[in-house]
Amino acid sequence: MTILPSSDRKYRRNPRTPLLSPQKYDDHEVGFNGASYSGAVFNLATTIVGAGIMALPAAVKQLGLVPGLIMIALGAILTESSIEMILRFSRASKSTTYSGVVGDAFGVAGRTILQVCIVVNNIGDVLSGTWSDGVKHLGLVEEWFGQHWWTTRFSLLLVTTLFVFAPLISFKRVDSLRYTSALSVGLAIVFVAITAGVAIVKMMDGSMKMPRMMPELVNQASFWKLFTTIPILVTAYICHHNIHPIENELRDPSQMKSIVRASLTLCSSLYIATSFFGFLLFGDHTLDDVLANFDGDLGIPYSSLLDDVVRVSYGIHLMLVFPIVFFSLRLNLDGLLFPYAIPISLDKRRFFSVTAVLMGLIFVGANFVPSIWDAFQFTGATAAISVGFIFPAAVALRDTHGIATKNDRLVSWVMIFLAVSSSTAAISSDIYSIFISEKGVGS
Repeated sequence: MTILPSSDRKYRRNPRTPLLSPQKYDDHEVGFNGASYSGAVFNLATTIVGAGIMALPAAVKQLGLVPGLIMIALGAILTESSIEMILRFSRASKSTTYSGVVGDAFGVAGRTILQVCIVVNNIGDVLSGTWSDGVKHLGLVEEWFGQHWWTTRFSLLLVTTLFVFAPLISFKRVDSLRYTSALSVGLAIVFVAITAGVAIVKMMDGSMKMPRMMPELVNQASFWKLFTTIPILVTAYICHHNIHPIENELRDPSQMKSIVRASLTLCSSLYIATSFFGFLLFGDHTLDDVLANFDGDLGIPYSSLLDDVVRVSYGIHLMLVFPIVFFSLRLNLDGLLFPYAIPISLDKRRFFSVTAVLMGLIFVGANFVPSIWDAFQFTGATAAISVGFIFPAAVALRDTHGIATKNDRLVSWVMIFLAVSSSTAAISSDIYSIFISEKGVGS
């Protein structure tokens, strides 16, 4: 029988250790006194923003400007409620065993794998181009240097993985990513500022049409298509998988509720600004990934330069989003596969093995992810809705420690009803659209 060193036995988890229990920063980390408030806000905000920001203008195009912006604000409110439930009930559940939340762990891990694949795939779109409605939109590298073997999606993603992702995912504390997260949020603000500036300039010279205020309903298909926007809006706010890793490193864990509110306020402001000015700028020509709209003439001076600045800033933003999402993925998957082992940060061999396997799967998966709209519809209608709303509400309704109020139970049932009904409607709409398109092709 292998005898563990005393230092390893000290950190070994037992079968009754809760999956989401507070695991404070290790006492062997000299000089680390806990994460700061600002660092936690930037890390959580980066988790939220991700790649979803580029699909929101298309969602607003489907819903119309007024309902679309209202839905974005409503999404932030519901997300804050679900996170508050997670924080309150997980703190009370000190005796919850790992096996009691294995379904949540599978949901979190599965959804996060899909999310990081979408992020990497979106980076490939920025660098090597993408297809939309049968039109090829050149990526930055292809546009600058032409089409060569080293400008293909595979080659560019391989270089990005080896020289950008690999160093950033080697950190063992989420707080170590606070500076890259701050830069990532700053780059997202740059994108919003440029989009707003271009829209305002075009509005002042009278070359812009007013966008639709309400959805355009011409037949039954257009009505059902409205529901396909719900998974997009839900996915844009999912950050639940990083709530506990960020909270566990805080210098003052009581600040977590304020951190969540500050992060959601910042991100919802970015989302509303991006959706408003993006739809205002491109109108009914807004593509599923609005970044693809920034590859042509914007109708103002220095249009080509602004296109490049937007795509470069967003590409770097995505590269900095990846490590913060990957951190929680590695942590959740390790807890699922090795529930009784010492923390992964203390086992170098396991840390690098899990990291290498995950990166291999993500690299392969990213090359097969469909368009950003299709990908977010799939993850939003299934895993994202479960992780973001159904699991937190189920924990509150179970209430093993008797702390749930009548309002908690009411909110939980409303969240489950909205999640299940919207998910069912979105999936049904997708199936309906498939049959309609096949019928059209057959005729």
